[in-house]
Amino acid sequence: MSEKSKLIIFDTTLRDGEQSPGASMTRDEKVRIAKALERMRVDVIEAGFPAASGGDFEAVQAVARAVRDSRICALARAHEQDIRRAAEALADAEAARIHTFLATSPIHMEKKLKMTPEQVLEQAVRAVRLARSLCDDVEFSPEDAGRSDPDFLCRVIEAVIDAGATTVNIPDTVGYAVPHQFAELIRSLIERVPNSDKAIFSVHCHNDLGLAVANSLAAVLAGARQVECTINGTGRAGRQCVAGGNRHGGADSPGRLPLRYRHQHPRDRADLAAGVQHHRLPGATKQGHRRRQRLRP
Repeated sequence: MSEKSKLIIFDTTLRDGEQSPGASMTRDEKVRIAKALERMRVDVIEAGFPAASGGDFEAVQAVARAVRDSRICALARAHEQDIRRAAEALADAEAARIHTFLATSPIHMEKKLKMTPEQVLEQAVRAVRLARSLCDDVEFSPEDAGRSDPDFLCRVIEAVIDAGATTVNIPDTVGYAVPHQFAELIRSLIERVPNSDKAIFSVHCHNDLGLAVANSLAAVLAGARQVECTINGTGRAGRQCVAGGNRHGGADSPGRLPLRYRHQHPRDRADLAAGVQHHRLPGATKQGHRRRQRLRP
């Protein structure tokens, strides 16, 4: 499989999946699910948010020590303490990634961050540079990218790639994008950002409107080469799922994320394959099912 035809599967069940009500996991449960994902040959496993708590740090550390065949990722805000904590938790990983994020939409910058666009740009660059000094694989997410000013978003993405980001993830944070709109955003960013060829573009879609899978596939057609998802779509407002089933927290999942996706259109063609071993899906799905059964009253 060539790099251009490979679709990277980034599973965030262990991190974003915990945002479903009652779905927090113990360290041992996270390791068990991570091993199932590893057996499926999932490319990247986001194991948690080490700065969030001591328990989350220990869980990420345990997953990093237990998994050898998938890249282990830790989430960090664009703060020095978070990034260093993530690097520490990933120290024993065979292959590691630090995923840092910072909001770029006007409403988030003004109301939540209380920062100017220039301050956000500078902080994003500082965060990525620090992360890259600690880890050779760095992902950056401009939070609420779908509601961000396109010109500013292009500036931020260009700057973080120059600073060392190897993956740029475009999230539909509030879950309101529709496929044609989201695809056009991805296509536009890839075309407009001068150094876009130096990073992999990723998408992270929420399922509030039941469009997470559709938005993700539309983004793949537009040039995205990584899709962030969860087993059974578990997560805040749901995610597209790699194993099928219903998500738990918002609208019903529209279906499973195909492991091979072909689309023929007079203007578009995609012939992409993910390396996930689909015959191992039932085992990973069972792990999630057992977890849900234990949580039921």
